[in-house]
Amino acid sequence: MKLLIIGGTRFLGRALVDEAITAGHDITLFNRGQSNPGLYPNIEQIHGDRDGGLDALGGRQWDAAIDTCGYVPRIVRASAEFLSDAVDHYTFISSLSVYEQPLAVGLDETETVGTVEDETTEEITGETYGPLKALCEQAVTEAMDGRALHARAGLIVGPHDLSDRFTYWPARIARGGEILAPGTPEYGVQFIDVRDLAGWLLSAVEARLTGPYNVTGPGRPLPLGLLLDACRSVSGSDARFTWVDESFLSAHNVVGYTEMPLWVPDEFGGFNAFDVSKALATGLTYLPFAETVRDTLEWANLRPADYTWRNGLSADREVALLAEWHRTGQP
Repeated sequence: MKLLIIGGTRFLGRALVDEAITAGHDITLFNRGQSNPGLYPNIEQIHGDRDGGLDALGGRQWDAAIDTCGYVPRIVRASAEFLSDAVDHYTFISSLSVYEQPLAVGLDETETVGTVEDETTEEITGETYGPLKALCEQAVTEAMDGRALHARAGLIVGPHDLSDRFTYWPARIARGGEILAPGTPEYGVQFIDVRDLAGWLLSAVEARLTGPYNVTGPGRPLPLGLLLDACRSVSGSDARFTWVDESFLSAHNVVGYTEMPLWVPDEFGGFNAFDVSKALATGLTYLPFAETVRDTLEWANLRPADYTWRNGLSADREVALLAEWHRTGQP
């Protein structure tokens, strides 16, 4: 298969390239040449800015395109329209954030997506990110006359994830000691290893799937306690978990999903409980989560000692919160 990947040198993009190489596909990358420019010296790369520089792709044909880095409807529409006669199929990497708030438990692909009052805005914020992704989906579907797949991905994790929204846990637990854990061990979480997502995407492209698919995992939310236990087992640390309830976290302004990765307050309902049965029926599978933990930790340990974490509690903040928790007579 002749495959055009928009992006291709960061996180999901590089996982897609690695999977496509293994599968023997003919790959072309289109990007600005700024991120990891020497990563794939033996793969054709066309450098250009998709915002006004699409002519660099002129006169070419591919079987399919995968758009890994579209956020602004105007730019995504331009890309899809330009490629509408150059590719047979277009995959847009969307997000579970497209759904209208508040989220009910078990949302499937038929649920209503969110909207933004000014559909021309190009400012990406916590409020506009999801609705803009939904508008990007609409633009691609229209440009490709229905020949489009929308992968509504959940939290993507694994090696090379720069968000630290999962990496925090394996790395923090490897350091050992007392660890603040949110809620209860039974709290359910969902995420998807980037390699599982990449593998499913390529099979979905080969099958010419169209329309939206929720793509996260597992199908039944994973108890956070099991995940944290796996982190401790993988690293062999002496970590011990102090489970702190939501009322305490909220009272001390602990921000879910950023300061406290994977966890969100109960008011966010189904944030960690999406229905992924449609993707499962088309072959979505998962690596053992302990393998994701192991590989993520091995990669994280290669980063500089003075690396600045993007998410997760700072050491001082965690110590202070634990001290306050115990001061108030909590176990």
